[in-house]
Amino acid sequence: MTEPPLRREDIAVVIPALNESLRIRGVVEGALARAPTVIVVDDGSDDGTAERIADLPVHLVSHPRRMGKGAALRDGFAEAARLGARAVVTMDGDGQHDAADIPRLVAAANRHPGCVIVGARLRKRASQPGYRRLGNDFGDWGIGWACGFRVVDSQSGQRLYPRRVFTLADVPGEGFVFEAQMLISAARSAGAGVVAVPIETRYAGAGEPLEFRKSHFRLVRDLWAITSHVVAQVWRHGDVLAEYGRARRRPPVIDDDDGPPVAVGFETTGGEARH
Repeated sequence: MTEPPLRREDIAVVIPALNESLRIRGVVEGALARAPTVIVVDDGSDDGTAERIADLPVHLVSHPRRMGKGAALRDGFAEAARLGARAVVTMDGDGQHDAADIPRLVAAANRHPGCVIVGARLRKRASQPGYRRLGNDFGDWGIGWACGFRVVDSQSGQRLYPRRVFTLADVPGEGFVFEAQMLISAARSAGAGVVAVPIETRYAGAGEPLEFRKSHFRLVRDLWAITSHVVAQVWRHGDVLAEYGRARRRPPVIDDDDGPPVAVGFETTGGEARH
């Protein structure tokens, strides 16, 4: 039975937050303007993050100590499931993601039912620091191998997960590794495709008028953790060379709503990306 299209009332926005007092209020206000349900997971902040949004109509989940982004997202997903959300949109609390892109992610999800929608930082990409761009490209290569098809901007924290994905049980991985594993589990356990929707890159000092706190992502440490985890996932599926060839033959799906949907390397039937 085909599910009805997603509406704004069906969406819960989950925002993991660690010491985000600088920008969290604006991030939450932007999310509330586009979805009635916003869940903030305060991951043991000690800078007054929760106090900055105390008067806003959000669902606040608080960790007594820092538990990492993976734990924050798990708890946010559990709260969204409890509230009956049909899909979850994730955003970082530092203001790097624009809440104005939420309707675009929802529209893409309706064009590609059952898929994970990734807000891929493809616009103004030249403003992204070179070392981050290199790390992202390397991550895409490995995570795509583990998924069985190529992906774009696999490390973006702005995503839409359908209910059958965000409610997956026992997804392994902690910290930033969890986000990589969510794509792998979506593909391998839920049979979900991954669709990229181009969004703008927003980094401090790159002509961006907004001020951002220093990223919690540490390129060498976190990329090594993601890579070692992904390598283990690739080996789990066996016949690694055949899996590599299969993945490389399946280019990413990119849906740019500035024009007609663009499906690259996937067959599309009735708006659904098939892999």
